[in-house]
Amino acid sequence: MFLSAILVFAMIAGCAPAAAPAAEAPAAEAPEAPAAEAQQYTFATVVKLIGVGWFNRMEVGVKDFGNDYPNVTTFQQGPAKADAALQVQVLEDLIAQKVDAIGVVPFQPEAVEPVLKKAREQGIVVISHEASNQENIDYDIEAFDNAAYGVHFMDKLAELMGGEGEYVVMVGSLTSKTHNEWVDAAIAHQKEKYPNMKLMGDKNESYDDAQKAYEKGKELLKKYPNLKGFQGSSANDVVGFGQAVEEAGLNGKVFVVGTSIPSMVGTLIESGAVQMASAWDPALAGYAMNKLALMIKEGKQDEIKDGMDLGVKGYNNIKLDGKVLYGAAWLDFTKENVKDYDF
Repeated sequence: MFLSAILVFAMIAGCAPAAAPAAEAPAAEAPEAPAAEAQQYTFATVVKLIGVGWFNRMEVGVKDFGNDYPNVTTFQQGPAKADAALQVQVLEDLIAQKVDAIGVVPFQPEAVEPVLKKAREQGIVVISHEASNQENIDYDIEAFDNAAYGVHFMDKLAELMGGEGEYVVMVGSLTSKTHNEWVDAAIAHQKEKYPNMKLMGDKNESYDDAQKAYEKGKELLKKYPNLKGFQGSSANDVVGFGQAVEEAGLNGKVFVVGTSIPSMVGTLIESGAVQMASAWDPALAGYAMNKLALMIKEGKQDEIKDGMDLGVKGYNNIKLDGKVLYGAAWLDFTKENVKDYDF
């Protein structure tokens, strides 16, 4: 019986299912490699002159870009007055500081060519603005097609003048590329479409100075007593000329249009001394210059192409022509909407 019991037990044990093998412990996950720190850059924006409303507004965009991209230190510099030689010196100093990129709004494009060439030879990215003829650059970025902008002003001036009468034009400098493109396109459009309008004299120069524009305005109003219209190019032109018109009691009799921004010309628009100012937001232009420079520093040149979206309002469907990028960013300011803008 004892042997039979052992035999039965052995048979039962032999028929039992084998124990499942122990589950293997999961392999320990490899720790994530620390993210590589973004390359640090220093970008400088150089304007025609500091201390004026237009470029104060541009500095807002330059600083905003630095806040949005912590790996980029951004700042703005420029001469105390609109002077090509002084602007060249600012650029020379920045090259000596070995900044990574320079955005420049040149007072005289040809005057800065040698120093921009030097910057590029030292590996500094160069982006210009308001200088579609600049050569020693990676790219130039314009807020819009300059000829279309000039035609827009002439159409408005013709509307205000009833398509006839005498008018004058003003530029910040006879060498300021965009100012002359606007005025040249406007004059050509007038001759073709508004034959009863007449340009008096030649281009007047303000040197981007409202006081000089005011003094020139008084002189022109005296010289041409039948004057009915004015087109200005520098942001200070319509300010100075508008003040001259208001002082002479000619609001609504001499019509004033041109480039400026509400913070500079808003009170003159409200009083009727200036009928329309147009502009692009300088802050967005400053931001766009820095954005373009960063794309180049990060090796994204292949993304810079016709139809690209720069991710900046007004620069969402870029037109690329050679090294010049055109946005569609102009705004019109009139008595009806000037209070809607805070720059």
